[in-house]
Amino acid sequence: MRKVIAGLAVSLLLFALSFASEAQQPEKIRWIGYFTGSGSLPNQAFVQALRDLGYVEGKNIGFVFRSAEGQSERYDGLAAELVRMKVDIIVADFTSPALAAKKATSRIPIVMTNGTDPIGTGLITSLAQPGGNVSGLTNISGELGGKGLQLLTEIVPKLNRVAILSTTGGVADDVFVKETEVPGRALGVQLVRVRIQGPDDLEDAFRAMTKERANGLFVRLLTFIPFKRVADLTMKNRLPSIAQQHPWTDAGGLMSYGADPGLIYRRAATYVDKILKGPKPADLPVEAPTKFELRINLKTAKQLDLTIPQSVLARADRVIK
Repeated sequence: MRKVIAGLAVSLLLFALSFASEAQQPEKIRWIGYFTGSGSLPNQAFVQALRDLGYVEGKNIGFVFRSAEGQSERYDGLAAELVRMKVDIIVADFTSPALAAKKATSRIPIVMTNGTDPIGTGLITSLAQPGGNVSGLTNISGELGGKGLQLLTEIVPKLNRVAILSTTGGVADDVFVKETEVPGRALGVQLVRVRIQGPDDLEDAFRAMTKERANGLFVRLLTFIPFKRVADLTMKNRLPSIAQQHPWTDAGGLMSYGADPGLIYRRAATYVDKILKGPKPADLPVEAPTKFELRINLKTAKQLDLTIPQSVLARADRVIK
C-alpha cells in the first residue's frame, strides 16, 4: 500500500512540475514587418496602440523595420526581404509600400495605414470585402484635394494656378493629382505639378513655381524633408499654402486640412490585433477617416498680408495666433 501511495505521490509531483514548466513557457513572438517609404522607426502612435492592446515588444511581438529612405526603386527589394524573413504580418505605411508588399506575397497578411484609392490601384477589390491579403485604412485623397483648393480660393479669391509639390515616383501622388483636377476645374484653378527627389531640389522647385506663375501651393507628402525648410521657402516666395499634414501649420505653413494621423495609426493597430487572433484581411472591411480637422496659422496669414474670412475661421479646429 505504501508503494502505491509513494508512486501516486511521485506521479502527482511530476504532473505538477510538468504543468509548472508549461505555464512558464514564454509567449510566442509574432513578428511585424513595418514597411515605410522613409523614417527610422515605426510610428509611435501605432506602437503605443499595440501596447494598449496587450502587446509587449520582446515578449509577444517583435518589429522588423524597413525603410526605402525616399528611394522608390528600393520598394520591391525591401518587400521581398520581409517575405524571406517570414514575418507574421506586414504593416505597409502608405500606398507604394503596400503595392510592393502585395506584389511580393499573396500569403502574408498586409495592413495598410493610408492607402490612396486602394481599389483603383489594385490593392483590394472593394472596401466592404477586400478579397485578398490586404486590409486596413484608406484616405480620401480626391475629396481632400478639392476641399483644400476650395479653402485656398476662399482666402485668395484670385487664385487660379496652384502648384502641387510632391516627391517623385509615388503612385499615391499620381492618384491625388488626377482626382484633384476635377474639383480644380470647377473652381477655375489649374494645377501645376512640381516634383522633387530630395532636399537639394527645393530651390529649383520654387523657381519652377515662379516660372509657372503659381499663386498658391498644395504640399503633398514630403516625409523625408523637414516641413520647416519648405515653409520658409513658401514664405519667401509669398505663396498661400495648404497641406494634409497638421505639422505643416506648426512649421509655419498657412493651413492644413486632414484626418488625425494618430487616430489612423491607432486604428491600424486594431487591424493587426484582429489578424493575429485569426480573422483574415479579406474579411475585414477597409476603413476611411470620418473626422477631419482644419488648422490655420494666423501669424503666417499676417506675414502674407492675407485676411482670413470669418466664415473660414469659424470652421477651424485650431488657430495659431
